[in-house]
Amino acid sequence: MEAKPKILAFAGSSRERSYNKMLVRIAAAGARRAGAEVSVVDLRDFPMPIYDGDLEDREGIPANGLKFRQLMMAHQGLLIAAPEYNSSITALLKNTIDWVSRPVGGEDGLAPFRNKVAALLAASPGGFGGLRGLVHLRAILGNIGVIVLPDQLAVAKAHEAFQPDGMLINPKQHAAVEALGANLAGILAKLHGHTLLPEPEERRHDLSRIE
Repeated sequence: MEAKPKILAFAGSSRERSYNKMLVRIAAAGARRAGAEVSVVDLRDFPMPIYDGDLEDREGIPANGLKFRQLMMAHQGLLIAAPEYNSSITALLKNTIDWVSRPVGGEDGLAPFRNKVAALLAASPGGFGGLRGLVHLRAILGNIGVIVLPDQLAVAKAHEAFQPDGMLINPKQHAAVEALGANLAGILAKLHGHTLLPEPEERRHDLSRIE
């Protein structure tokens, strides 16, 4: 039995100074403090062409699609920070999901997603913090077998919310993002029989939406 639950954390953004990349790192830190093993990856390191069935027939799944699929298979949980583009998710995130969901060698294409547990969060300069995009992401993931936790977080006015080092200015908001990661770690531990570190009293926060 593995000693720790494993979580794959990433943002659906390619921008180097993405608010969502900063946000998912905070949540990942909370999951690590709770005792989980967290791999934070950047989708920029896994470039893939736009999904095309004819391209797949000719050339198969891109190497980076296979690499990301293997990463998904090796982790039990997902921490995803999703930017909102025109009230939905980014093309980058959707394209990654589409390639990873393709069958490989006779294996079920949804194997990397089925029974994974995901926690969602978002940051946006807008007033809703990316919530409209999370509605779409929740539906997509739920339809391909992911157990999406009901608790989520959205950081509105993100251009005013972060310090230069990537931390959130509001300490309560920062703690709530960490608590989201810790909550995912705790649920995975219960599902898979792992042992987690006890959660310190001061890190127990309400996970209701904070903007």
